[in-house]
Amino acid sequence: MIGKIVKGRSFKGCISYVLADKDANILASEGVLETDVKSIINSFYMQSLLNPNLSKCVGHIPLAFSPDDKERMTDQFMERLAKEYMKLMGIENTQYIIVRHSNTSHPHCHIVFNRVDNDGKTITDRNDQYRNEKVCKQLKNKYNLTYGKGKDKVNVLKLKGAEETKYEIYHAIKYILSKAQNWRQFEEALKQKGISIEYKRKGQTDEVQGISFKKGEHSFKGSDVDRKFSYSKLDRQLTENSYSHEQLQYEQQRVTPPKEAGASLIENAVSGVADAVSSIGGLFDMQPSNYDMNEAEALLRKKKKRKIKRPRL
Repeated sequence: MIGKIVKGRSFKGCISYVLADKDANILASEGVLETDVKSIINSFYMQSLLNPNLSKCVGHIPLAFSPDDKERMTDQFMERLAKEYMKLMGIENTQYIIVRHSNTSHPHCHIVFNRVDNDGKTITDRNDQYRNEKVCKQLKNKYNLTYGKGKDKVNVLKLKGAEETKYEIYHAIKYILSKAQNWRQFEEALKQKGISIEYKRKGQTDEVQGISFKKGEHSFKGSDVDRKFSYSKLDRQLTENSYSHEQLQYEQQRVTPPKEAGASLIENAVSGVADAVSSIGGLFDMQPSNYDMNEAEALLRKKKKRKIKRPRL
C-alpha cells in the first residue's frame, strides 16, 4: 500500500481525470451531487468559496496496492481501507469521493477531497508526507498487506511531476553517497546533476539541524526522499567514507612502498652486495709490502742458523 499526496488548484482538472477512465467506479462519496461529472465539480467548487484565501484547495491521494493483494481487494475492502486512511490522516468533516480504477496491474483508487472543510476551515497538510508513510505502514501491518519491494524497484519512467523528481533525487544521492568522502564532494557531484542542497540551521548559529534537496521547482526534505537521507545520517555516512578511504591508503602504504622508495631500496641492496663482494675479494688480492718481505727473510735465516750443528773440537 502506497499513498501519493497531490495538492492542486483545479477541481475540474482533477475530477475530470479521475472519472475519465471508462472503468472508473465511485466507491463512496460525501457532500457532493453525483448527477454527473459537472455536478460533482460544482459541489467541490462551491464549498471552496468558504475559504477563498486557500490557493490549493484540491486534495488528491491515489492509494495503490500490491498485485499480490489483488484477490483480497474487493470494492468493500478497498473502500474500508480508503476511509480508515482518511481518518488517520485527519481528512474529516469535508467533501470527498473515492474512485476505483482498473487500468493497471495493481489495484488502486483515488481519493479526491476538499481541503476547505464543511465549516470553511483548512485541512492541514503539515508533515503530510511523513504522516502518509506512517499511516500506510500502520494499515499494512493491521491488515497484513504486502510490502513493496523498495524504491530501487520503482519504475521511474511511469512517474510524473514531483514524484518523478523525488525518485531522481533518491537515485542520485544513493549513487553519489557511495563514492563521496566529504560534504564538498557530495555537493559538487549533486550540482552536476542539477540538484542543490539547502541546510536548515539552528537560530542564528552554524549548527545544521536539517537538509533539503531541490531540483527544478520541486524541493524535498532529506528524510522525505528516504529515511536514510536525514542530515545526521548523511553526515555519519560521509564520515565513515572518509575514514575508510584513509585506512585504505594507510594499509597500502604499509604493504607496498612507493615506487621511488622501492627503487632506492633495491639500488641500495645491490650496491651493498657489490661492496661486500669487493671487500671479500680484496682479502685474496692483497699484495705484501717490501717491508713485510724483508722481515720474513730475516726470520727465515735466523731459524736456519739454529738448526746447523757445530762440529766438536
